[in-house]
Amino acid sequence: MEMPDALFLILFPILGLILIFSFSYKTLKPKTTPPSDPASYPLIGSILSFKKNRHRLLQWYTDLLRLSPAQTITVNLLFGRRTIITANPENVEHILKTNFCNFPKGKPFTELLGDLLGGGIFNSDGELWSSQRKLASHEFTMRSLREFTFEILREEVQNRLIPVLSSAVDVGGTVDLQEVLKRFAFDVVCKVSLGWDPDCLDLTRPVPDLVKAFDVAAEISARRATEPIYAVWKLKRLLNIGSERRLREAIMTVHESVSEIIRAKKKSLDIGGDVSDKQDLLSRFLASGHGEESVRDSVISFIMAGRDTTSAAMTWLFWLLCQNNDVEKKILEEVKGIGSLGLGFEDLREMSYTKACLCEAMRLYPPVAWDSKHAANDDVLPDGTLVRKGDKVTYFPYGMGRMEKVWGQDWEEFKPNRWFDEEPNYGTKPVLKSVSSFKFPVFQAGPRVCIGKEMAFTQMKYVVGSVLSRFEIVPVRNNRPVFVPLLTAYMAGGLNVKIKRREQM
Repeated sequence: MEMPDALFLILFPILGLILIFSFSYKTLKPKTTPPSDPASYPLIGSILSFKKNRHRLLQWYTDLLRLSPAQTITVNLLFGRRTIITANPENVEHILKTNFCNFPKGKPFTELLGDLLGGGIFNSDGELWSSQRKLASHEFTMRSLREFTFEILREEVQNRLIPVLSSAVDVGGTVDLQEVLKRFAFDVVCKVSLGWDPDCLDLTRPVPDLVKAFDVAAEISARRATEPIYAVWKLKRLLNIGSERRLREAIMTVHESVSEIIRAKKKSLDIGGDVSDKQDLLSRFLASGHGEESVRDSVISFIMAGRDTTSAAMTWLFWLLCQNNDVEKKILEEVKGIGSLGLGFEDLREMSYTKACLCEAMRLYPPVAWDSKHAANDDVLPDGTLVRKGDKVTYFPYGMGRMEKVWGQDWEEFKPNRWFDEEPNYGTKPVLKSVSSFKFPVFQAGPRVCIGKEMAFTQMKYVVGSVLSRFEIVPVRNNRPVFVPLLTAYMAGGLNVKIKRREQM
C-alpha cells in the first residue's frame, strides 16, 4: 500500500523547522530588502512569501519585477539558497550570450529533468551539450530535413487535421481545440523525430500510452521546480512514493517505448547498410554512430521541445483572434486564394502578418514561461545585481511581455502591428522589423537559441492559415482562460469551441 504524501512529509524532519518559524511569523524580523523583493527572514529566507504565493508565482514575480527599478528581484529560500529573477533585456543578453559560459543549466536544474531527459541536448552542459548541438544544428540546416518536415506537415494537415475539424462541423458539437492541436503536434514531432506515426488525431482511439506517459512525466518533473525544499522530492524519489512513484512509472513507459522504436529502426535500417535516404532524426542520429541511450535521450528531448510548444502558441493565438476580429481579417487577407493543394513553402515565407500575430501571442503567453541557469562563478549583471556562485538565475519571458519598460504602456493589448516599423495595409507585403531576441527570448538566444525556431514558425503558419481559411472558430466561453506554466504552458480547461465552415473568400 502506498504511503500517503502527508504521512511522508511528517516523517521529514526539516519541515518541523519550517513550522516552528511559521508559527512565530509575527515575531520574526525580516532582513532589510528592497521594496521590490519579498520579505526575507533569518535562516528561512523568503519561504513564507513563496509558500503564500506558490499558486500564483507568475503574477507574484511579475508584480515584484514591476516595482523593481532594475526589473530584477532576488528571492532567498532556505539556508541561503538564492534565486535571481530578471525581466531586464540587458541582463538576459549577459546570461544567454555575453557571459554564456558562466551560466550553464547547472546540476540543480539538470537533476529536475535528468530522470526523463537523461543527457539529452536540452538537459546537458559543456562538451556533452556542445557535441549534440553541432550534430543537431547540422541536421536542422539540411534542406532534405526541411522538405521532409514540410511534407509531413502537409500530409498531417490535409489528411487528418482538416477532416477532424470538418467532422466537428458535421456533428455540430464542441471540440477542445487545444487537445486537437496537441495531438496534431505530437503526430508531427514523432514522425519527424522517430519516423513513427502514433496517429493521435484518430479521435476514435484512446490516447496512446506513450502520450499519457509524456504528459505525466512532464507535469511532475516541472512541479519539482516549484518545491520550496528540493530535498522533499529527492527523498520521495528515494523512497519511491507519491508523485515520484508515478513519475518513475511514466518515465519507464517513455524510455521503454522509445527504446523499442529505436531497436525496430535499427533492424529496419540494417545499421551497417546505406541510411542516406532515411530522413527522420532518429535515422540521422543512428547513422552518426551514437549509442542507443544517447540517441534515446536526444530524440526524447526533441519530442519534449516540439510536442506542446507550437500547439500552446497556436491555442492562445486562436483564442486571441476570437477577441480581435480585425486581426483575423488581416490574416485571412494574407492567405486569400489558397487552392486545393493548400499553402506552399513559398506562400509561408510571405506570411509576415501571421508571423507577427504568432509573436504577439507568444509575447503575452509564452510556451515556456521561464528558464533558469546556475552561476558557475561570482558575477555582476549589467544592472548591478551581484550574483554568487551557485545562485539560480532565471530570465522570465512571461514577465518580460508584461513590462511597460520593455513593451510600452500598451503592453497589455494584443497588437501584431508592434512587430512592424510601419502599420501594414491591406494588399501590401509588410516587412517585420528586427526585434532583439533578448527582449523576446521565447526561443532563448545566444549559443542555445532554439535550432527548430524556423521549423516551428513554418508549422504554426501552415496550420493557422489552413484552418482559418476553411473554418470559423467560436469559443464556447468568453471568459479569459487561465495560463498554467509547467514545462510547457497550457490553457486550463482547454479551448472548447464550435467549428463553422467559412464561406469561400
